[in-house]
Amino acid sequence: MALSRAGCRGPLWRLGPGPGPAAGLSRSRGLLEPRPGRAAPRSPGCCLSTKAGSRSVLAALVSKAKRINGRYERFLERTFPRFYVLYATFTKGIQALFLEVKEIRKIKSKMSHQRLSVQQLPYREMERLRQFRRDVIKAIPIGVIAIPPFANFLVIVLMYFFPRQLLIRYFWTPNQQVEFLDAYDAIRRDSYPDVVESLALAARSLPEPQLQKRLQELCAEVQRGSQPRVAELYAVRSLFSGSPLGLNKLQVSHVKALSQVLFLTTHLPAFFLRHRLRSHVLEIRHLDRAMLRLGLGQLSEEELKAACYLRGLNSTHLGMSECRAWLEQWLGLSCKLQASEASLLANSMVLLSLNYVRAKE
Repeated sequence: MALSRAGCRGPLWRLGPGPGPAAGLSRSRGLLEPRPGRAAPRSPGCCLSTKAGSRSVLAALVSKAKRINGRYERFLERTFPRFYVLYATFTKGIQALFLEVKEIRKIKSKMSHQRLSVQQLPYREMERLRQFRRDVIKAIPIGVIAIPPFANFLVIVLMYFFPRQLLIRYFWTPNQQVEFLDAYDAIRRDSYPDVVESLALAARSLPEPQLQKRLQELCAEVQRGSQPRVAELYAVRSLFSGSPLGLNKLQVSHVKALSQVLFLTTHLPAFFLRHRLRSHVLEIRHLDRAMLRLGLGQLSEEELKAACYLRGLNSTHLGMSECRAWLEQWLGLSCKLQASEASLLANSMVLLSLNYVRAKE
């Protein structure tokens, strides 16, 4: 009996230093307690509560920052209304530019994965890439000026006094957008008479008498303010594929006038002027075909006006119906022409848009 009790006590002796069940239980608790220098294990509930707490703190900070920013904007609007307009325009411009960069990255990724060329994209994506590229090119000078140390203040001053020349469209106020587009169109329209005169002068040396007479009559009608028809322009299309009206054979003065119409620089050698003009006109031709596939009825008013403005017509003061009618006339000619007839497309841009404006005056 004594041996059996001693055998039963054996395990208890191993669990604790002292005899009895209490010592064994205390030793059992000791196995569950953390050792010195070792962190106690966390339960899943503790981790979730910590994450929820950090999220609530972050949400509270964001909410407080929004309230402070709202008070600051209301203060600016009441105290400095003119500065507030610039501030709001800059803030919205940064947001719009950030979203545009994200969209451009999506388009580039789509082109890479699906192995698409620019000409295979839908109209809106193609136009987005074209406009973003022009915005980046326009922003290069201000970026170069900002490179030296402490040049940021100079950049701010230049952007304030020369917003049309240095700022891209995201940072124009609504009033500035109309004002600047009118200013650019005035510069463009100053080149229209030079284009028509160069066209009439080149028509004198054409080899085909009948087509030469048609083109001379057409130029005379345009100079008198008459509205040309698409059929008349299409009838003389063969003249614009070779000398002297082919894009590679035009006089330098004629090429410079057409470059100004398309907002391209004229301070380049003749070879580069012709190359840039040709690539830009063919880009518009690809856009025209993509637009035709989409359908004019799918375009918003802003898209219609932007399409007309790009093709030579100042649409800032025109309605949707007028823009759509002009674009239908333009597409009726553009989508029938071949790449070799790019010169006719560039000159027709002047003939159609200028006289459309005269007819509305």
